Amino acid sequence: MRLDGRTALVTGASSGIGAETALGLARLGARVGLVGRDRARTERAAAHLRRETGGAADVFLADLSSQAEIRRLAGEVRAHYPALDILVNNAGAIFSERHVTVDGIERTWALDHLAYVLLTHELRAPLEAAPRARIVNLASAAHTRGQIDFDDLGGERRYSAMKAYAQAKLGNVLFTHALARRLAGSPVTVNAVHPGVVASEFAKNTRGALGFAWSLIRPFLISTEAGARTSLHVATAPELDGVSGRYFAKCRETAASARSRDEALQERVWTLSRQQVEIEASHAAQ
Repeated sequence: MRLDGRTALVTGASSGIGAETALGLARLGARVGLVGRDRARTERAAAHLRRETGGAADVFLADLSSQAEIRRLAGEVRAHYPALDILVNNAGAIFSERHVTVDGIERTWALDHLAYVLLTHELRAPLEAAPRARIVNLASAAHTRGQIDFDDLGGERRYSAMKAYAQAKLGNVLFTHALARRLAGSPVTVNAVHPGVVASEFAKNTRGALGFAWSLIRPFLISTEAGARTSLHVATAPELDGVSGRYFAKCRETAASARSRDEALQERVWTLSRQQVEIEASHAAQ
């Protein structure tokens, strides 16, 4: 559907799937906010979008592994966009070595999962001000291998890049289901997507065996343009108006893992995640 007069925000939009998603939304007429960590790269992506589409693009800078940065970003977005029609939580990465953020949280969980939770919470007002808003959470088929290790969530005892990534992607799908229940009856929907295995800069932070394996398979992966198609479909398809709490791959609704559909686990991760990003208890049911 055309998006003339509507506003969208895409995180991780300086390159890869995020940049292609932003470009696709602009081609449909949306004004697009691109969120990136690096100013030069994000400005280049915005300039490319303007050249290709003639549309409006705004640049927002933030390190989404930092909760203070997310809150600052959200304040800037609210000031620019009183109403937000589309939010694509796209930013994410995989890390071969364990690191903790400025908030003391393992970086994969902080960036790939908690950033979705906090940014979405902080942008509830402009999303609810839109006539009908959509939230798209970029998950992964890796969530099917994920487990939430409540006893070692941050991998302090034993860290594995793929385990941390799969855990965070499972967190995305659990969050999507829990949020959809809370948004029921509102004009806002939320869905999760698997983009496919994409030849992007996603694994640029990996070394060792994982980095070597990625370099071997990269020539056989799908393009970033193809990787953005499911996000664009879920963000814009007219037939998905009112559809919420679902999981999509290859532009089709598909079944998420049985573990991700466990409502008790959804609620446990919902509560834990909001505690970790210090959302007040008074907002716990929101």
